[in-house]
This record gives sequence, structure tokens and C-alpha cells, in this order.
Amino acid sequence: MNAAPSISVPVVIATRESRLALWQAEHVRDRLRDELGLSASLLGMTTKGDQILDRALSKVGGKGLFVKELETALESGQAHMAVHSLKDVPMELPEGFVLAAVLEREDPRDAFVSPHYADVASLPQGACVGTSSLRRVVQLLALRPDLRIEPLRGNLDTRLRKLDEGQFDAIVLAAAGLKRLGLGERIRSVFTPEQMIPAAGQGALGLEVRSSSAGLLAALQRLAHLPSALATQAEREVSRRLGGSCSMPLAAHAVWHNGQMTLNAALGHATQPQQPLVKVALQAAVADADAALALGRQAAEALLAQGGQAYLPCSA
Repeated sequence: MNAAPSISVPVVIATRESRLALWQAEHVRDRLRDELGLSASLLGMTTKGDQILDRALSKVGGKGLFVKELETALESGQAHMAVHSLKDVPMELPEGFVLAAVLEREDPRDAFVSPHYADVASLPQGACVGTSSLRRVVQLLALRPDLRIEPLRGNLDTRLRKLDEGQFDAIVLAAAGLKRLGLGERIRSVFTPEQMIPAAGQGALGLEVRSSSAGLLAALQRLAHLPSALATQAEREVSRRLGGSCSMPLAAHAVWHNGQMTLNAALGHATQPQQPLVKVALQAAVADADAALALGRQAAEALLAQGGQAYLPCSA
């Protein structure tokens, strides 16, 4: 019998240095220790996405800005793995890198946060809502075309501070981040997926390694959560098929249970956020990753067939 591939110990985990990112990396470090018997340490890093706060991500390079520095640390050998919010991970990883596991998902929904109003319906006419997510912008305007939506960047604490200073009547954040940091009481209400479809991968953590790290790759797969992995594979395939590297207001959310998957997706216009959303809802038997990817492709093709092609900022 061949010996199992070796694992360098302690495992060095590359992470962004925001409070939420550190919580996520510490959570993974603790699981490595408790479930796999592996010691691990953290390598905190500042990414370009953390540094550029005066412009929307769609204007300066998109989601990859949060992961490039971490991948550089993996490539140089400074770190052995990286922990990401899966919604920040580009749909195509660089050659030589792989997602080793998707962990069990936290609440994937979007949260309505406001000091004065209970939900989006309670906001006064023309209220100011903060978000820099194109996906949230188009879905907020579909619910309330009268709203004034202003850019909101920065880490979670910065966004909450700007709200508390009175710069916004409300802001929209991922429920998962608030709950992970013990800030669930700040959530006044959550948007149902019917009101606002989440981003692909929202609420899930992805563990990235070099594909050559055979021992660590095999070990981390023991932490994978199959329902979360299948659901996010379908969601990310929608984005990949529509050109996930482009800036687009795209939402995709899947749930897998007892071999059945439901997948909802929506596409807004890239430059005209008041345009009606193109939406699809699909259900199919899904037994494995190939079937999940096939359902994601089907959803993307349905969005295009219903007029989504004209909504894209670049060729799909």
C-alpha cells in the first residue's frame, strides 16, 4: 500500500485581515485541529480589494481583487491554503490552483440593516440605501424603484459605522457575515430569495490550495459539505457560462435536498439598472457535481434565451 501524501505542519492559512475574514480563517484552523488533527497558523494579508475603497469593485477589477495576494502566497510557499468567502472567488481559478472543499453554508440571504426601519417596504419615498453590489442594486430597484442607492464599500464594521453616522437610511449586507461575527441583532429583516436572490456562493467558505498539494487536498475534502458544494457548483456555473469575470448584476441561488435541486437565477441590465430583471427557476434531480453543473448551464442558457443576452456588459 502506498503511503499517504505528507502534509506540512503547521499548515499556514492565508487570509485577509478584516475581522470577518479572520473569524473565517480561525474557524477553519479550529476545524483542522479538532477534526483532522492538524495544527495551523494564520498569515494575515491585505488585498487590493481591501485597499481600493473609493470605487465600486466592478470598476476596478471585480472579485479577483480579494484573492490574488493570497494565491501569490500559496504559489511562493508562504502559505499552504487560503480561506475565502466563496462569493469573492472568481469562477475560473488560475492554473495550478483548486478549491479543495466548500464548507457547510451559513445563511445565504441578504440582510436589511437599519436603525429606524423594519424592512425595505417601510422605507420612506426616496430613501437612501447603501450597497456597492450591482446585484443588490437591480433587485432593490425592482422592489422599490423610488429608492436612492449610494455606493458603500469597506469592511463590515466600516459599513455599519457609516450607517450609524446617518449616511444612509438602510444598508444591505450578507446575513452570514453578521451572524458569524455575533452581530445578528443588527439584522432588522432578511430578504427572502423571492425578493432578492443571493450571489453565487454567498454564505459559503471555499478552501483553496495548490493542485500539487495532494496530501492537504485529500485531507481538506473530509471537511466538505455535499449539499453546499453541489448548490454552489450550480450557482457558480450560471455565472461562469455568462462570463463571470465581467461586471454584471447576476444572482443565483440553489438548494439541494434528497437528490433534488432547485435553482433560481436573475440577471439585471449591466448599465440600466431600472430595466426589468430576467429570471429563471429550475428544478431537477441532481446526484453529483456533473448534474449540478448541467443545471447551472441550463439556467444560464434560459436567461440568455429570455432576453438576457442584451443585458450583458460583454460577450458571453
